[in-house]
Amino acid sequence: MKDLHSHSSSKNGKCPFSQGANTEIHDNVMEWWPKSLNLDILHQHDTKTNPLGENFNYAEEFKKLDLEALKNDLKNLMTDSQDWWPADWGHYGGLMIRMAWHAAGTYRVADGRGGSNTGNQRFAPLNSWPDNGNLDKARRLLWPIKKKYGNKLSWADLIILAGNMAYESMGFKTFGFAGGREDIWHPEKDIYWGTEKEWLAPTKNRYGSDNNRESLENPLAAVQMGLIYVNPEGVDGKPDPLRTAQDVRETFKRMAMNDEETVALTAGGHTVGKAHGNGDADALGQSPEGAEIHNQGFGWMNPKGSGNAEHTVTSGLEGAWTTTPDRWNNTYFHLLLNHEWESKKSPAGAWQWEPINMDDADKPTDAHNPNIKRNPIMTDADMAMKMDPEYRKISEKFYKDPEYFADTFARAWFKLTHRDLGPNTRYLGADAPAETLIWQDPVPTVDYTLSDTEVEELKEKLLNSGLTRTELINTAWDSARTFRGSDFRGGANGARIRLAPQKDWEGNEPTRLKKVLDKLTEIQSGLSKKVSIADLIVLGGSAAVEKAAQEGGVNIKVPFTPGRGDATAEMTDAESFDVLEPLHDGYRNWQKKDYVVKPEELLLDRTQLMGLTAPEMTVLVGGMRVLGTNHGGTKHGVFTENEGVLSNDFFVNLTDMKYSWKPAGENLYNIVDRKTGSTKWTATRADLIFGSNSILRSYAEVYAQDDNKEKFVKDFVAAWTKVMNADRYDLA
Repeated sequence: MKDLHSHSSSKNGKCPFSQGANTEIHDNVMEWWPKSLNLDILHQHDTKTNPLGENFNYAEEFKKLDLEALKNDLKNLMTDSQDWWPADWGHYGGLMIRMAWHAAGTYRVADGRGGSNTGNQRFAPLNSWPDNGNLDKARRLLWPIKKKYGNKLSWADLIILAGNMAYESMGFKTFGFAGGREDIWHPEKDIYWGTEKEWLAPTKNRYGSDNNRESLENPLAAVQMGLIYVNPEGVDGKPDPLRTAQDVRETFKRMAMNDEETVALTAGGHTVGKAHGNGDADALGQSPEGAEIHNQGFGWMNPKGSGNAEHTVTSGLEGAWTTTPDRWNNTYFHLLLNHEWESKKSPAGAWQWEPINMDDADKPTDAHNPNIKRNPIMTDADMAMKMDPEYRKISEKFYKDPEYFADTFARAWFKLTHRDLGPNTRYLGADAPAETLIWQDPVPTVDYTLSDTEVEELKEKLLNSGLTRTELINTAWDSARTFRGSDFRGGANGARIRLAPQKDWEGNEPTRLKKVLDKLTEIQSGLSKKVSIADLIVLGGSAAVEKAAQEGGVNIKVPFTPGRGDATAEMTDAESFDVLEPLHDGYRNWQKKDYVVKPEELLLDRTQLMGLTAPEMTVLVGGMRVLGTNHGGTKHGVFTENEGVLSNDFFVNLTDMKYSWKPAGENLYNIVDRKTGSTKWTATRADLIFGSNSILRSYAEVYAQDDNKEKFVKDFVAAWTKVMNADRYDLA
């Protein structure tokens, strides 16, 4: 029989490894058993991948940074053209702005993933997306600065600051800059970019209906695989500005931008720099991730001419948008609105729009030969700013009022580049703006402290309030579970569960929620010291968990640190919180409806967003089940005779072989006594996955052991506290 692993690695002999090259071994579990639950998204960014070590504190390092010196170095870099990648018009501003934009522009509001917060543009797939062509050169130009400032400056912060300094060196005043983006050290596996297996596959692959551009698959924001936003040539590469306008409006909406912000960003981004397409795109070499080793991380190598400067090929479109692409001004709207445009092919064969009979005075010079005038260009998205009625109104307003345009763009650019950094309490550096913006989800600070004695007195009041332990636990959980580590939104701080839209979400059981909030408000009004509802919500849940553990025979204190504020409706952009609504919660064994995605996959997604590990997920689910916290009070997965007591019964009974498991309906199973044939319990997939998945079962078995009853309680309390404090950046 032929050895399935053997293969020839070269002309001179067989591969010296019995299993082949290590990097060629794929994830055999998923390849052989594709229905297996892949837990990798909960284990990424392990400390073993971080060369800076577990004790590295980026915030503390950033405070040592000489920010003014760094900014000056970046401004000097903009006009220090390098022979290996010459700057257009002697200024790298356009390239650096595009790099920063494309780092931030992957953000989408649906799940908060993407964006610039992790420096993920350095890794696949983003470093090799077609839309990110030649940004590898921009990052390499920045390397001397990164090398100089070292650990005090993350790549993620450097990329965004480079975009800011590019604008400022071209005459534009930005709204500000905040540091605090911490680098990752390997590709992110938790971000779903689409199912396509080829770059720029037709848009029909991710739309429910080709005629309804709002039917773009959630949570995606880009219209095609490998693009940041929309196709610059038009929908599926066919010029049609009004149709493209529909794509632009939807994709920018999914980045939390309104129409005015969208026009401002489009115009502001295209006021400087140029598109590159002076050559044959098919002649380019592989992207960085697929390039030869001697290219040393460079991709898209162009064998024609100099391979750069006047022979650069990136998007395939060729030309600048404005008369002076190295300076900030209002000529974008002047050219767009005052000239007629026609669609033409670039030298690389891409569709673009060029002016009809434009005077040389309005034309930019060639990027590398000041003696030659070139036609400016517009993309299909630019033409949408002129042809779409709403975008046209905004464009004309900006054209007539350059100061208003500049201010709107400055704020939109700041929002674009800081949206996923979280609340401004996480901002670092002297250039962070003092103004608080509503999209930063502000929460008022509190000025009280609580002694241990006062905390114990409050716990007694809460436990003796007439509210059940389950009601207290569920309210605390529902308040905290909205936290997303992807963009640092949500969480218990602010007690926005009291406000629209959260108070009416089905997942929050509005009737029960109102009952609890009314009682907490009553308790608050009777206190001699004002304590926030946010703190009372968390303390109530934690006190109930503590009492449930004591009844199970384990005396333990659930850690509690006061300091949460109560947000107001005026501090809350209700519409922006719609995307945080839980449509499923495996921890409370609930789905709003049946979905194509399996319940256990949905559980993983929520777990990853909350920043929990697989063991933490396991212990929390087991504990929540026996505490009786299921949505609506269902009994699925409540494998215990002592509901409401914090015990390891869920795991003990899940792994007990005196039971068998029988399908009983859609996402419903009966747990049957093998001897009597009677149904003992019922369960969902979110319960049984902890017995069927080999990895999760290994954790379940740990917690089912006779000698780990106390460990189970301690681990549950630790995981519970982590969820309650996830948005307490003051405790980090």
